[in-house]
Amino acid sequence: MSAIAPSASMPPPLSAGTARQTRITILLACTGVFAAYLPVVGVAVALPVIQQALDASTAELQWVTDAFILPTAALLLTFGVLGELRGRKKVCLAGLVLFCVGCLVCLTAPGVVLVCVGQALTGIGAAALLPSTLALISHVCPDHRSRARAITLWTASLGLGLALGPIINGVVVEHLSWRWIFLPSLVIGVIAAVAGGLLIEESRSSREPHLDVPGQILAAVAITAAVYGVIEGGSTGWASAQAVVSLLVSAAAFAAFVAVELRSPFPMLDMGLFRSRAFSGAAFVMAVTLFAQVGLVFALSEYFGLVHRASTLDIGVRLLALNGVTVALAPLVGRLINRTGPGFLLFAGLVVGGAGALCVCFFHASTGTGTAALVIAVLGVGIALALAPVTTIAMNSVPRPIAGTAGAANSALRQIGSALGPAVFGAVLTDRTVAALPGHLAASGLSPADQGRVGGVVSRIGIQAGAFLRLDTAAATGRAVTAYGAGFTDALHVCALVSGVGLLVAAAVALLTIGLRGRAPQEKPEPAAAAGGAAVSRTGPVRSAPDQPGSM
Repeated sequence: MSAIAPSASMPPPLSAGTARQTRITILLACTGVFAAYLPVVGVAVALPVIQQALDASTAELQWVTDAFILPTAALLLTFGVLGELRGRKKVCLAGLVLFCVGCLVCLTAPGVVLVCVGQALTGIGAAALLPSTLALISHVCPDHRSRARAITLWTASLGLGLALGPIINGVVVEHLSWRWIFLPSLVIGVIAAVAGGLLIEESRSSREPHLDVPGQILAAVAITAAVYGVIEGGSTGWASAQAVVSLLVSAAAFAAFVAVELRSPFPMLDMGLFRSRAFSGAAFVMAVTLFAQVGLVFALSEYFGLVHRASTLDIGVRLLALNGVTVALAPLVGRLINRTGPGFLLFAGLVVGGAGALCVCFFHASTGTGTAALVIAVLGVGIALALAPVTTIAMNSVPRPIAGTAGAANSALRQIGSALGPAVFGAVLTDRTVAALPGHLAASGLSPADQGRVGGVVSRIGIQAGAFLRLDTAAATGRAVTAYGAGFTDALHVCALVSGVGLLVAAAVALLTIGLRGRAPQEKPEPAAAAGGAAVSRTGPVRSAPDQPGSM
C-alpha cells in the first residue's frame, strides 16, 4: 500500500524543534495579549478610587479610560502593516516596551494628566501587540486546524485579562494605594519582553517594504475622530459642535481612506478582501459583538456600583461570570471549531449571548447576586462560543502573507466596538435615568420639594450622584435611594435591549454571510507562487515563499 503524501488536509508532522518554537510563540503571544487587556476593565473599576485620590473631575476621569482606547483604535492598522513589512517580532517587542513604559508612568504619576499620558503609552503598546501576536500565531500555525486552536487560546488569554483585571485591582485597592494596580501589568510585560526577545523567531511578510502613508494617516484620523465624536456626544450631547464636527471629519476621512486604498498599488488594507462575504460578515460581527459585550459590561459595572453599592473587588467577582466563562470554555471551543465548523459555533454563540443580554431586562434594583451571576454566565457562554470562531474566520479568509494586516483589521474592529460601547451605553444610562427618575420619585411618597432636590442633583452633577443622596431624614433618604435605583434599573433595561438585539442582528448577518459551516481556508499556494514566479496582488509584489522566517 503506497504512502499517502502530505496535503493541505494532512500537513507534514513538525520536527521537535519546530514544535517547541510553535509552543513558545503561542505562549508568549498569549502572554502579551493577556498583559494588554489586564488593565482595560481593571482600571475602569478603580476609577472611583483614582477620582478621590487625585480630586479629578468627571471629564478628567473619563479621559483616563479614553486615553488608552483612542491610540489603540487609531494605530492598530498601522502597526499591523509595520509588522508585516519590518518584522512581527520587532513590532511585538516594541509594543511590550511601550506598554511597560506606560505602566511605569501611571505607577509614578503625581496627577491625572500624567495618568492619561501613561494610559496613552499603554494604548500605543497594545495597538502594536494585538496584530503582531495574532500574526505570529498565524505564521507558526500554517495548518488551519492548529491555527484555530491557537487563536482560541489567544482569545481566552484576552478574556482572562478582562476577567482577572478587576479582581486583581480590587485586591490591590483594598490593601495598597491605587498606583499599584499598574504593577502586575508592568511585571508581566517585562517578563514577556525579555522572553520574547530571547526565544521568538523573527518573521515578516514577503511583500516589498512599501508604507501606505496616506492610508495610515486617513485611517488614524477616521478612527480617532469617530471615537472622540461618540465620547463627546455621550458627555456633551449629540448636537454639540464637538460631536457633530468630529463625526463629520470621521466620515470624510473614512471616505477618503477607501478611495486612496482602492487606487494604491500597496494598500495597508486591501479593500478587495471585503468582496468576500465571509470576511465582510466576520468584520461586522466582530464590531457589533464587542460593542454589545463591552457596553453591557460597562452598564452592569455601573449598576453594581451605584445601585448595589458593591466594592471594586465585589464588582470584579460578579463580572468574573462573564469573562471567566470565556477562559473556562476555551479548550472545548478549540475542539468544536474543527468538528462543527466555526460558522455554527459563531451563530450559536451570538444567539445564546443575545438571549443572555435580553435576560438582563428582568433585573430590578434588588436582584440577588446569584441570579445576576447566572444571567451574566449565560451571556459569557455566548461570547465564549462566538469570539474565537469569528477571529478564526477572519484570519482564515486571507492569505498568510497578509495575516498581520487581517489581524490588525480584526483587532481594530474589536477595539472600535469596545470604544463605542461604553460611550453609547453611558449616554443611554444618563438619558434614560434622568427621564425615568421623576416618575419613580413621584411614586415614592417624597414631598415635592425633596423630589425637586433629588432630580436637580442627578441632572446637574450626574447620575453617579444619585448613589450618595442625603436628605433631611433617614426615611426620606431611603425613599430617594429606592426611586433612584428603580430609575437606573429602567435605564439598564434599555442597555440590555440594545445589546441583546445587536447580538441577534449579528447572528442573522453571520448566518447570511458566513453560513453554519463557514468557509474552509485555502492552504494551497497561489498558482504563480507554486510555479516559482512572483505573484502580484493588490497588496504588492509577493515572492514565491509565503513567509520569510528570520528575515530582517
